[in-house]
Order: sequence, then C-alpha cells, then structure tokens
Amino acid sequence: MSDTTTANLDERTQVGSVFVSNYPPYSAWTPGQVPAVAAALASPPEAGASLGLYVHIPFCRVRCKFCYFKVYTEMGSPQVRGYLEALTSEVRIFSGMPAVAGRPLQFVYFGGGTPSFISARDLKALARDLKALIPWEGASEVTFECEPGTLTQSKLEAIREIGVTRLSLGVETFDDTVLKENGRAHLSAEIYRAIPWIRALAFDQLNVDLIAGMVGETWDTWREAVRRTIEMDPDSVTIYQMELPFNTVFSQDLLGHKREIPLADWGVKREWHAHAFDQLTMAGYEMSSVYTMVKKGSDARFVYRDAVWHGSDMLGTGVASFSHVNGVHFQNTTEWGEYLGRLDAGELPVTRAFQTSAPQRLVRELILQLKLGRIETDYFRKKFGVEILTEFARAFERLRDRGMLSLTEGRIELTRDGLLRADGLLSEFYAPEYRNTRYT
Repeated sequence: MSDTTTANLDERTQVGSVFVSNYPPYSAWTPGQVPAVAAALASPPEAGASLGLYVHIPFCRVRCKFCYFKVYTEMGSPQVRGYLEALTSEVRIFSGMPAVAGRPLQFVYFGGGTPSFISARDLKALARDLKALIPWEGASEVTFECEPGTLTQSKLEAIREIGVTRLSLGVETFDDTVLKENGRAHLSAEIYRAIPWIRALAFDQLNVDLIAGMVGETWDTWREAVRRTIEMDPDSVTIYQMELPFNTVFSQDLLGHKREIPLADWGVKREWHAHAFDQLTMAGYEMSSVYTMVKKGSDARFVYRDAVWHGSDMLGTGVASFSHVNGVHFQNTTEWGEYLGRLDAGELPVTRAFQTSAPQRLVRELILQLKLGRIETDYFRKKFGVEILTEFARAFERLRDRGMLSLTEGRIELTRDGLLRADGLLSEFYAPEYRNTRYT
C-alpha cells in the first residue's frame, strides 16, 4: 500500500455533494409544496410510525473550512438566548398539532453547529422548556454532538443531567497541524482533557467521529489517528470520507481559483477508510453501517440513524432544519431574521417541501438502508408490498456485475468495494428524473 497516489480525473475530489441523506434530492423540494406541510401536521400519524426530535444548535467557535451546515460564529449570549427562545416556540407549535400531540419520542438529537457551544445554564433551560412540551424521558436515545474544545466538567455534567445517553465527540483527527489547516477550533490536547470527565460521568455510549481525507492528512497522520482512537476505547467510531459541497470555504476557494488545495483523491480516502475498519475489527469492533463500527457484545447502537432510515417521522427544529412527517419532507428557512420573525409571529418557518409518493418512500428507505451494508428483502415486502429484487432487478444486477454487492435469497449485501463507495452507488435506484439533477 503506497503512501502516495497519482489521482486520475475520475477519482479526483471535486466540488459537489456526495453523502446521501434523503430522497428525492433536496433540489426537488419547492416553495409550491409548502401547503402539504399543514395538511400533514393536521393529520393523525400513520399507524406504527415512530417520532424523533432534531434540535439544531447553529453556533460554533469558528467555521471549519469543509463545513456545509448553517452555522454562526459571531453570536453573543443575547442572540443565542433569543434563538433558543424561538426554537422553543417552534416546538410549542409542533406539540399542539394532531400529527405530534401526545406521541412519545423515540429519539432526540442535538446537532449543529456545535451544541456544546452553549452554556450549561442555557442548555438546562432549553431542555427544561422542551421537555415540558414534548417529554423525552422515555426516549431510547438522546444524542449530543460535542466539539472537544468547548467542553468543561460542569458543561458535561449539565449534558448528562438533561438525559443525554449518546455523546458524539467530533475528533476528526489527532494531528494539530491538520486540525489547524482545516479550520477546526480544537487541538488534540483538548480531546484528552475531556476524556476523563466523560468517563467519570458514565454516558451510555461514547462515539468518536473521524474524517478520512482532511487537507494535509497523510498515511502517517491517519494511521496515528486510528491508533489513538482505538486507544481511547470509545463504544463506537464513525468514519466519513471528506467531501466538498458547494458552500464550504475550501469549495469557494477552488471554484474562485483562489489557491490550490492538496486534496486526497477518492481512492486514497477509501484506502484510509478501509484501514480504519481493519484496525477497528482487530481491536474488537464490528460494522454497524458503512460509516460506523461498534464494540462487539456492547449495547452501542444509533437509534436516530436506524429510525430515520426506516421511515420514522422527525421534527427538525431550528434554522435550516429538515423534517419528515406523514410522508412530507420540509425545510425551515435558512435565514436568521426570517426564522426568528416568523416564530415571533406564531408561524412555522417552513420555506420548501416535498410530498412523497409511496414509490418514493420505498426508494428512500431502500437507498438509506443499503448504507447499513445489508438489507433483507422481506422487510420491503411486508412494509411496501414490493419484491425489490424484481422491482429494481436491473439496478441490482448492474451493481452486482461491478462487484459492489452480492445477491442471495432474501438478502442483499454490499461487498468490501461497495461498502467503501456506498453513497456513489445509490443513484442507481433513483427515478430517471432525479438521476442527473443537483442533489442540494
């Protein structure tokens, strides 16, 4: 395995979205379909559908150069508290809707941005207010994303106190030079400072995020990142291959020809991803999805992921957040002022939506569950009344012929090559009108 690679054109990392999180693509969602949201929320939930709550905290110390989320880096305490009040107002509106009222939450997910950016005081107040509207004491999982440099012992105590069960630590890599080059706010010493506090509080699950392919990463730094991660002994490890959606700092620099950026090509990123999975396997982990490894014999899991990939309803709250209720996708405004203003007026801040059909919901679950690395055909037969090996025979055969998956009676399983490039395979199952459209 060489430490250097000559990238060919097809393997070069270029600007554009790769990671698939929904279907139909976001570019198909429109303002014209927003009226479908009111109808979906005014209807009772579908029988057996679970419900989750996503809470978007869009604040960060700095913006990472590869980040494509809606984040703010210069908001003071008054703005943060005003936002949290608006977020609570949004949940209050949802809580009274027929599609939501009285339903238990299966999961809660605090994402960002950086949820751990806000103070312990503000976090406890937010949790108190949200729980009063939609209780989560019975939720199977409450996940909280953290940036290591924002953590203190008292803040972690507050995170534990509000009921967080799964703490997800955005480590990304351990090399300080690479962290700085990519605009990360934390350094490796802050990771190690936080670990004893996390262990002492005995969270049910500690997840560590790594990114293969950050600018400046080498085989040596990546091997060391994997070694140190295993040494930390987390309950699960999630590995992403770095992509460059259109709105990142790196992407804008490339598109504007401002500077050359040394990017690992996709072949190298797959090799790094494979190395991490190999080392984790030898250390006693097993695959949970094409991104995640969990300790064998542990209770580690990812309820949020599994619920969403199996068609759960989800309330996405906060600026720019995405929701899915009763078969309707919808997104909040991406503008700070509009988000606050509409909630102040008692309105949901939804700006685009998409009413899905039964075939679209089938494709959505099929492609997302393929990212688990294996799917059972019986699930789709029972839920949708469709034999997927017949309905999508040509797509499955094309991927099998490329060596990306194997087909056995009742089961479809990605091969090693398929696992490492899963997101790039999923468009095989798209309806023709979506295959050549921009994803976002």
